[in-house]
Amino acid sequence: MMEIHWGEPIALVTPEGDDIERFSTIEKARYWLRRRWPVSGRMRDRALAQVESAMDCMSPVEDARSAFIHAARQAGFAPA
Repeated sequence: MMEIHWGEPIALVTPEGDDIERFSTIEKARYWLRRRWPVSGRMRDRALAQVESAMDCMSPVEDARSAFIHAARQAGFAPA
Protein backbone atom coordinates (compact mmCIF):
# COMPACT_ATOMS: atom_id res chain seq x y z
CA MET A 1 0.00 0.00 0.00
CA MET A 2 1.24 3.47 -0.84
CA GLU A 3 1.27 5.99 2.00
CA ILE A 4 -0.04 9.48 1.41
CA HIS A 5 2.18 12.11 2.99
CA TRP A 6 0.51 15.31 4.04
CA GLY A 7 3.36 17.72 4.56
CA GLU A 8 5.36 18.27 7.70
CA PRO A 9 4.58 15.73 10.44
CA ILE A 10 2.16 16.91 13.11
CA ALA A 11 3.62 16.29 16.58
CA LEU A 12 1.03 16.20 19.36
CA VAL A 13 1.17 15.51 23.07
CA THR A 14 -1.50 12.98 23.98
CA PRO A 15 -4.30 14.19 26.28
CA GLU A 16 -2.77 12.26 29.18
CA GLY A 17 0.44 14.26 28.64
CA ASP A 18 2.65 11.19 28.76
CA ASP A 19 3.47 10.64 25.11
CA ILE A 20 4.18 12.50 21.88
CA GLU A 21 2.70 11.13 18.68
CA ARG A 22 3.91 12.17 15.24
CA PHE A 23 1.42 12.02 12.39
CA SER A 24 3.30 12.04 9.10
CA THR A 25 0.79 10.16 6.95
CA ILE A 26 -2.92 10.30 6.46
CA GLU A 27 -3.11 6.56 7.15
CA LYS A 28 -1.82 7.03 10.68
CA ALA A 29 -4.30 9.86 11.23
CA ARG A 30 -7.15 7.60 10.08
CA TYR A 31 -5.97 4.75 12.32
CA TRP A 32 -5.93 7.04 15.35
CA LEU A 33 -9.32 8.57 14.53
CA ARG A 34 -10.86 5.12 14.12
CA ARG A 35 -9.11 3.12 16.85
CA ARG A 36 -7.33 5.28 19.41
CA TRP A 37 -9.16 8.61 19.58
CA PRO A 38 -9.85 9.52 23.24
CA VAL A 39 -13.30 11.07 22.61
CA SER A 40 -16.07 10.66 20.09
CA GLY A 41 -17.99 13.57 18.72
CA ARG A 42 -18.77 15.80 15.80
CA MET A 43 -15.19 17.04 15.28
CA ARG A 44 -13.80 13.49 15.25
CA ASP A 45 -16.47 12.35 12.82
CA ARG A 46 -15.83 15.32 10.54
CA ALA A 47 -12.08 14.72 10.60
CA LEU A 48 -12.53 11.03 9.83
CA ALA A 49 -14.84 11.85 6.91
CA GLN A 50 -12.32 14.39 5.54
CA VAL A 51 -9.42 11.96 5.92
CA GLU A 52 -11.27 9.17 4.15
CA SER A 53 -12.42 11.54 1.40
CA ALA A 54 -8.82 12.65 0.82
CA MET A 55 -7.66 9.02 0.76
CA ASP A 56 -10.22 8.39 -1.99
CA CYS A 57 -8.90 11.46 -3.89
CA MET A 58 -12.27 13.19 -3.49
CA SER A 59 -10.99 16.18 -1.50
CA PRO A 60 -7.65 17.89 -0.82
CA VAL A 61 -5.27 16.39 1.71
CA GLU A 62 -4.93 19.90 3.21
CA ASP A 63 -8.62 19.82 4.19
CA ALA A 64 -8.11 16.49 5.94
CA ARG A 65 -5.06 17.81 7.75
CA SER A 66 -6.92 20.91 8.94
CA ALA A 67 -9.92 18.87 10.14
CA PHE A 68 -7.56 16.50 11.95
CA ILE A 69 -5.82 19.36 13.76
CA HIS A 70 -9.16 20.86 14.84
CA ALA A 71 -10.38 17.50 16.12
CA ALA A 72 -7.10 16.95 17.97
CA ARG A 73 -7.43 20.29 19.78
CA GLN A 74 -11.02 19.48 20.73
CA ALA A 75 -9.93 16.05 22.03
CA GLY A 76 -7.28 17.54 24.32
CA PHE A 77 -4.12 17.02 22.28
CA ALA A 78 -1.53 19.80 22.54
CA PRO A 79 1.21 20.83 20.10
CA ALA A 80 4.52 19.20 20.94
